[in-house]
Amino acid sequence: MPIAWYFDFVSMFSWLQWPAVRELCKTRDVSLRPILFGALLKQMEQRGPAEIDGKREFTYRYALWRARQANVPLRFPPTHPFNPLPALRLCIAAGGTVEAVGAIFEWIWAHGRAADTAEALAPLAASLGIADVRAALSTPEVKASLQANFELAMQQRVFGVPTLAIGSELFWGADAHDFAMDFLAHPDLFDDPEMARLGDLPVGLSRI
Repeated sequence: MPIAWYFDFVSMFSWLQWPAVRELCKTRDVSLRPILFGALLKQMEQRGPAEIDGKREFTYRYALWRARQANVPLRFPPTHPFNPLPALRLCIAAGGTVEAVGAIFEWIWAHGRAADTAEALAPLAASLGIADVRAALSTPEVKASLQANFELAMQQRVFGVPTLAIGSELFWGADAHDFAMDFLAHPDLFDDPEMARLGDLPVGLSRI
C-alpha cells in the first residue's frame, strides 16, 4: 500500500511524530508531503487550536509535556502560529528529502528559531545547498509542487496534520502512529465487524 505523510512545519505535533516517520522511511517508501495547514483549515471552514482562547495554551503545554515524556527536544519559535509558507517552500526547493525535512523541523522546534521569512531561513538554506533562498522560494516549480501536495491532500480527504495516509485510510495525529503501524502490519484490521459498522453508524444529532 502506498504511504504518504502530510505535515506542516507550523505543527508541533508534526514535529513530535517526525522521529517515528523518519524511522518508517528507513524500511518503507514514504512520500513526504508538506502542505499549508492554514489552507486546509480554510477549506474546512474551521479554526485551528491556536486560534481558540484557552485551547491555545493547553495545546502548547500538552505538546511540551508530550515531548518531555518522549525525550524529544521542543522549544517553541519566537511566535506561534507563524507563517510556515517559507519553510514549506524551502523543503520543496531542497528536494523534500528526509534530511531536508529533518533539518527544517530541527531549526524550528529543536532550536526555537524563526522560520517565517526567507531571511530568517537563509542560514539553514545555505546549509542545504541553497545560496539564494529568496529566489529558490519564489520559483513557479516550487509553488506548483506545494499546491500539488495540497490538491492530493484534498483528493484523499485529509482533515488535519500530521496525517499518515496508508492506501485509502487516514491516520490523523502523532498519537495515532501506533494505530497506523498496526494497520500497516494487519491490513484486515478494519474488517472486524464492529470496526466495519462504524463507517455506516447513523448520525443521531447534527448542529448544522
